[in-house]
Amino acid sequence: MTTLGSAGKTRRNILVLLPLVVFLSLAALFFFRLGSGDPSRLPSALIGQPAPKTDLPAMAGLERDGKPVPGLSNDIFTGKVTLVNVWASWCVPCHDEVPFLDELAKDNRIQLAGINYKDSPDNARRFLNRYGNPFVASGVDDRGRASIDWGVYGVPETFIVGRDGRIAYKLIGPITADNLAKVLRPEIEKAVAKK
Repeated sequence: MTTLGSAGKTRRNILVLLPLVVFLSLAALFFFRLGSGDPSRLPSALIGQPAPKTDLPAMAGLERDGKPVPGLSNDIFTGKVTLVNVWASWCVPCHDEVPFLDELAKDNRIQLAGINYKDSPDNARRFLNRYGNPFVASGVDDRGRASIDWGVYGVPETFIVGRDGRIAYKLIGPITADNLAKVLRPEIEKAVAKK
């Protein structure tokens, strides 16, 4: 009698623990597949495709070298390799990547363009006045629609657009010393070398 009762109790315990085991297994799967991966390595369906149709207004009052900075349109991509950086003043990693953007802006083979994502114009101008403006053009995407067209997951993200107006590379997350040296510069070199 006691052996039959303990077997039933064991079965009941297994049935009670089964949902917990299934939940923990699924949680582990999601963590390892999504949480532990490098988000900068997510593929983009836009690589090799023409840059999305972009027509963003200029940020009022934004200047570079004493001249108003124009908004962002696809015309800028023709004939020159362009880094398009999606940024916002409220984005903490955007503050950290500014020195790398300044460094890249000194490379005469490329130009930098910005998409200011869901930001207050006053805060965005303050941000660029504080750190310096590396952008030859900067469009205001106050509703985030253009960024969605570009396939942006979140800010910051940086795209390399070739002379032909096609997206050559996408970096998800901030530019760092490590990914600038190991990934972004080699991708820029490829885009510059391509005629």
